[in-house]
Amino acid sequence: MENTFVLFNNQITERENVSIDMEDRGYNFGDGIYEVVYIYGGKPFSMDEHFRRFEESARKLEMKMPCPIEELKEKTAELIQANNIHNGIVYIQMTRGASARAHLYEKEAACLITGFARKMDPPAEAQEKGVKTYLTPDIRWLRCDIKSLNLLGNTMAKRIAADHACGEALQHRDGICTEGSSSNLFIVKNNEVHTHPANNLILNGITRQHILQIAGEQGITVKEAPFSTEELQAADEVFISSTTMEIAPVISVEGDVQATYPIGSVTRALQKKLKDKIKQNRVHQ
Repeated sequence: MENTFVLFNNQITERENVSIDMEDRGYNFGDGIYEVVYIYGGKPFSMDEHFRRFEESARKLEMKMPCPIEELKEKTAELIQANNIHNGIVYIQMTRGASARAHLYEKEAACLITGFARKMDPPAEAQEKGVKTYLTPDIRWLRCDIKSLNLLGNTMAKRIAADHACGEALQHRDGICTEGSSSNLFIVKNNEVHTHPANNLILNGITRQHILQIAGEQGITVKEAPFSTEELQAADEVFISSTTMEIAPVISVEGDVQATYPIGSVTRALQKKLKDKIKQNRVHQ
C-alpha cells in the first residue's frame, strides 16, 4: 500500500494506527495550515523555502509550533524515506488541535502536526502540450497569503473548470486577475512577464519565487502589478506554476473571457531553466 507510514506529532507510524479527534479545529473550522513539497529522485526540492512559509503562516494565524522547524524538517525527511518515495509529494499539516467547539481560539493551544508522502510523477503532458483554463470570479477570503486549510473557494473553482473540460480555473476580483485555483498565474506581453503582486490576494508560491529569480537571471523583465481580464485576453503567452506542476503553458481560456494562446519562447525558456535548477538541486543534496 502506498503512503503506509504517516507523521503524527513527532512520530512516524503506520497510517492505520492514527486517529484524529472529532473536535479537532481543523475539522470544525479549517483552523490550520499546510505545505506540499515535491520530491525528485528521493530528494525534496526547496524544503527550506516551504517550511519558512509554513512558519510564516503559523505566525499570521497565531499558531504555536509544537517543535522547532528543523526538527519538523528532519521528520519530514524520515517520512519520505519510510515511504520510499522516488518522485512524489510530501504533505505536512498543522491544526490548532482538539478543543470543545467554540469560535474563539486559544493562542497557546497545543497544535497537532500530521503528514503523508505519496508517489506522483511530474505532469509531463501538461508541461509539454499545455492546459485549457476557465476564468471565474475569485470568491475566496481576503487572506490568500496564508496557506490555510480553507480551500473551499479553490475547490469550487476547480470543479467549475472541470465541468467545462478545463484543467485549471483562473480567478479574478472585479476584473483584476489574481491566480489559479491551485497555481500562480503569469502572462507574457512583448516578451515581458506580468504577475499579480504577492499581497494578501494571492499565495506567494515557492515555484513563483523561483520563476521571478530565474527571469531576472535571464534578463527577462518581470512586472509584479495587477493586470486585467482584458490584458489576460490580449496576452502573447500565458502560463501557470505550482509545486506539483512546475510551469505549464496555458493554451486557452474560457468563461468570463475567451482566448487561445501559442506556447511561446518565454514560457519554454523559463520551463527549461526551472528544470535545470531542479536537476542541480538533486546533484548538490
